[in-house]
Amino acid sequence: MDQEKVNILLVDDQPAKLLAYEVILKDLGENLVIASSGREALEVLLKTEIAVILVDVCMPELDGFELAAMIREHPRFQKTAMIFISAIQVSDIDRLRGYEMGAVDYVPVPVVPEVLRAKIKVFAELYRKTRELERLNHELEDRVRARTAELESSTAKLRESEQRRSMAIAAGKMGSWDWDWINGDWMWDEGQYRIFGVGPGSFEVNPANVQALLHPDDVDQLRKAVAEFNKGTRAYETEFRIVRPDGEVRWCVGTAAATVDRSGRVVRVSGVTVDITERKRAEEQQNLLAREVDHRAKNALALAQSIVRLTRADEVKAYVNAVEGRINALARVHTILSLSSWQGAELSKLIDEELAPYSLGDQIRLAGPEVQLLPATAQTLALALHELFTNSAKYGALSTRSGQLAIDWRVEDGLLTLSWEESGGPLVMTPKSRGFGTRSLLASIESQLGGQAQFDWRAEGLLCRLEVPLTRKASTTALGKFDSGGSAELERASG
Repeated sequence: MDQEKVNILLVDDQPAKLLAYEVILKDLGENLVIASSGREALEVLLKTEIAVILVDVCMPELDGFELAAMIREHPRFQKTAMIFISAIQVSDIDRLRGYEMGAVDYVPVPVVPEVLRAKIKVFAELYRKTRELERLNHELEDRVRARTAELESSTAKLRESEQRRSMAIAAGKMGSWDWDWINGDWMWDEGQYRIFGVGPGSFEVNPANVQALLHPDDVDQLRKAVAEFNKGTRAYETEFRIVRPDGEVRWCVGTAAATVDRSGRVVRVSGVTVDITERKRAEEQQNLLAREVDHRAKNALALAQSIVRLTRADEVKAYVNAVEGRINALARVHTILSLSSWQGAELSKLIDEELAPYSLGDQIRLAGPEVQLLPATAQTLALALHELFTNSAKYGALSTRSGQLAIDWRVEDGLLTLSWEESGGPLVMTPKSRGFGTRSLLASIESQLGGQAQFDWRAEGLLCRLEVPLTRKASTTALGKFDSGGSAELERASG
């Protein structure tokens, strides 16, 4: 059977890009609606039911963020799916802002047709199924009302109606039941047995057996619901859990309605049970992701704030370069962690990312096993390595073609030991005081990671030894405890 088409709104101020989106999405078979500005998009939304909005972030007058905010302010569009398209590099702050404005996804330019089609298709199907579910809910409510009316005139007609309804909902995660309040007889349809994980041949429906399948924490509220019918309540709805015979816990929502005789006495209670386990899991996952995004955003902002606040330089250009370098180091490790779904990062990848801008070839030697770092440890160690690389490139072995750098690491009994040895560079003298770089290394390695950092200012080159416990969960706000004094560089005197 052909599915009902949904409307997809394409918003971009560039006709060529709109045409490209139409070509990419035409195979979906949906209705594509075009808007060349934010204001035109708002006019379309007021006149047309839209399933998905594909909007360019950068537009004159109203950009994508402003348009999203205006759309979300309207009650009709608070749940409309919006996908941002951005031709510029989107930072984590921009992504967070977009998600706060109601975006469900980002698509970078150049657009990959298959990816864009897949994203649009998912949200179009979600919109279609949501509408179908709303129609089913209305139909179900109508059927419950009709069935209650039939109960007042004939028990036989009730059973016939119940059989027809059970067939209609058998394909979904729904079940219906009927309880004769006078003689205690129960009737379950196929869906009800399926939800509770039992079979009609082996399970006798009675209060004791049903209660045995209820979650212990929810038994009392259902008992109270039954008691309410004796006090005049005619309908009741609640969420509860069941424990199937195999031990699986399922979430359900139950709706019950009472039928009374002419004297007002309850003679029958009928109800519908819907398995909402997947919805509950989705809500839990959504809440978890929201908390995770909030946590990581706060950590990243705290690190960036500390970097900006504590960096010192004699000139504006030097200050900007120092800040950009440290924030870029943080961004690089964030990318590595994102690729692993924040499970951790390989030490060798952190070093490779810091080496990438220098192209020093055979001046650097690396040796060590694969070491998986916790996310917080990886962030802190990445900043420490950035300080070492940056200052070596400015003042140490990596500042000359003759210089050599050897980085070795090993793990013993949960302790990572990293050795940084420079040679062949400018003559080194022991600094007279500690600057920001040295204090950042000491604070991150010792105070935050619970390890040790040792510096040996040899004339032939710096020798640094870092010891980091791998079993201790480090703080991701490693710069948070630095004081505000000191230079912007790791102290190094060259001769």
